[in-house]
Amino acid sequence: MYGGAVINTYMLKEIPMSRSMFGMGFTLLNIFVGIPSILVAASIVRWGVRKTFGIGSMLILIGALWLSLIASRPWHYWVGFGVLTATGISFGTIIPAATAVTRWFSRYRGRAMAVTLSASGFAGFFVSPLINRMLTANGGDWRQAWEMVAGISVLSAIVAFLFVKERPEDLGQSVDGGPGAAGPAGSPGARRLVTTFPWESRQAYRTLSYWMILVGAVACQFPFFFFTAHWLLHLKGLGMLIGGWLMDRMVARYAFMLGLCCYFLGSFLAIRVSPDALWIAYAAAIFYGTAFGWSFICMNTITGHYYGPAAFPRLSGVLLVIAAVFCSPAGFLGGKLFDIYHSYKLAFELNSLVAAAGIVALFFAKMPVPPGMRIPSE
Repeated sequence: MYGGAVINTYMLKEIPMSRSMFGMGFTLLNIFVGIPSILVAASIVRWGVRKTFGIGSMLILIGALWLSLIASRPWHYWVGFGVLTATGISFGTIIPAATAVTRWFSRYRGRAMAVTLSASGFAGFFVSPLINRMLTANGGDWRQAWEMVAGISVLSAIVAFLFVKERPEDLGQSVDGGPGAAGPAGSPGARRLVTTFPWESRQAYRTLSYWMILVGAVACQFPFFFFTAHWLLHLKGLGMLIGGWLMDRMVARYAFMLGLCCYFLGSFLAIRVSPDALWIAYAAAIFYGTAFGWSFICMNTITGHYYGPAAFPRLSGVLLVIAAVFCSPAGFLGGKLFDIYHSYKLAFELNSLVAAAGIVALFFAKMPVPPGMRIPSE
């Protein structure tokens, strides 16, 4: 995804597109990262995390080869990047990785989730500049860059098959090292943060908190999906670890709300970007990256905290499917607003409004009460 944000700007020079057509690729990406999520959950339940990772790597390989060898028209870009690669991302990243963390950790689930899911961010930090330097050196040959992505997908599949373990029991271990090592995890304070009730997905769907988390998921992803699609072009025209640590220390919904607040600062700065003040662009990017990383970790961890590891794959799958429906227009809508007004100002204001809606919804996303039980108030 992050490499594509760089490669696609070079592709745009060879395959002429309007900003809305270019943004459509990211719109499709967002749709097809979310829509297969139910299938991803079913794959995890039936075949396990490791094989699901392998399916994702295979699909990314096919998408990268399509873009490298075939793409010459806008619809080729939409199919390769927006459908094939996106479906591979769905199978190969968020749900299987988050499911594995939820199975392995309870006491430090937030921090473990942050370390695991921040891997893509660190990859983007190192790989994107590498791809950009390669494209500069080879005269902008973006097909070669997609060949590089294809090679990385093969390597990731090999690593998954060799090293991924489904559950602690596969190695004769226990969650958090066993009950004796859990320490404060069994204390009353910890029970306020992490459920001990064996929720089923059908029970979770009946709680208000689950649907408020969904609104928070939309607020987490919509601004970032627009940002990823258009920020590099916007610049040319003019905290994950924090979230994970807080999820282990404070009420989950409050940590989630704090992460979304960073979108306000990022949007405020992005509107004021100019060639004479490049530091504003860097600051806006930092705040947007922090907002997404922080809230994205909270989005995944809160589901595990509230409903437990057994129900997590299905609940996370449904959450991402519905969120994708609402978030997928972000890239196209941002491009359309630019085509009409020749500015991204209104798009960033819309991002702030979406973030505000998420904060309001999360205020009502309290720890759900298990059927027939009572929990301490927050």
